[in-house]
Amino acid sequence: MNEERPQRRPHGDRPKKRDVNGWIILDKGVGMTSTHAVAVVKRGLSAKKAGHAGTLDPLASGILPIALGEATKTVPFVMDGRKSYVFTVAWGSETTTDDTEGDVVETTDRLPDPNEIEAFLPRFTGQVQQVPPRFSAIKIQGERAYDLARDGEVVELQPRTVQIDRLSLIHHEGNRSVIEADCGKGTYVRAIARDLGRALGCLGHVAALRRTRVGPFTEHDAVTVDDVATDPAALRPVEIALGEIPSIAVSRDMAGRLMRGQSIILRGREAPLSGKVYATCNGILIAVGDVERGELVPHRVFNLGG
Repeated sequence: MNEERPQRRPHGDRPKKRDVNGWIILDKGVGMTSTHAVAVVKRGLSAKKAGHAGTLDPLASGILPIALGEATKTVPFVMDGRKSYVFTVAWGSETTTDDTEGDVVETTDRLPDPNEIEAFLPRFTGQVQQVPPRFSAIKIQGERAYDLARDGEVVELQPRTVQIDRLSLIHHEGNRSVIEADCGKGTYVRAIARDLGRALGCLGHVAALRRTRVGPFTEHDAVTVDDVATDPAALRPVEIALGEIPSIAVSRDMAGRLMRGQSIILRGREAPLSGKVYATCNGILIAVGDVERGELVPHRVFNLGG
């Protein structure tokens, strides 16, 4: 008796990878890693190249900007932008990971009241010294801190300066407080909860976390995984990542020079004398660079056709 063998899918039936350029502002759900989210978006659009602008923990939800194709060249502009979070602190215990994923290492019966919390928040705003969580993506001699911590090694991370612009208590009930934060690159919300708990003498860890803004991207821009393949408007233009950087229009000849990595002289009373700008030709993004004494020096050049 001959068994029927499953038919292999011909190579020609597989979706071909294509050049997709732009941004997907994904509203990542709880439980999904950032790497998996990128893979899902990349597969959904059959895109050749993709990456994200800022890791979001699996237990966190919210804004995960995903760059496709030529947009990956603008990732640093998004990474350097301000970020906003809404997070819930569970008081009374501290964990190995500073969130609910880790093991409880210390507990206390003391709980703070709202007035105490609000009185302590200013101590954690401005430029502050912060020790990142042991379970973080920071590299120590080439190894990720979370890999070392999972292997049982003692991880000693050095404090670093971070910028926290705002911390606001928006709700408090029992052993839970909901706090909003606006902060800069490299700030760990889990560390804020840990340090605030220690300062109050009641310990704390993050019980829920949602990122509501990354650079120029907000929840208003966000789409779900299901929207990615079905809604053409989900793909945003590459230049949306450049935020408030001014733009200038250049001629085709100038665009050709910029795309070859050559600088151009800007003329006319509207031309900026200095600073960062991006250049377009017939509405198409050509390059991002710095203007020095009326000369535009390109630092990133884009191949968007046209």
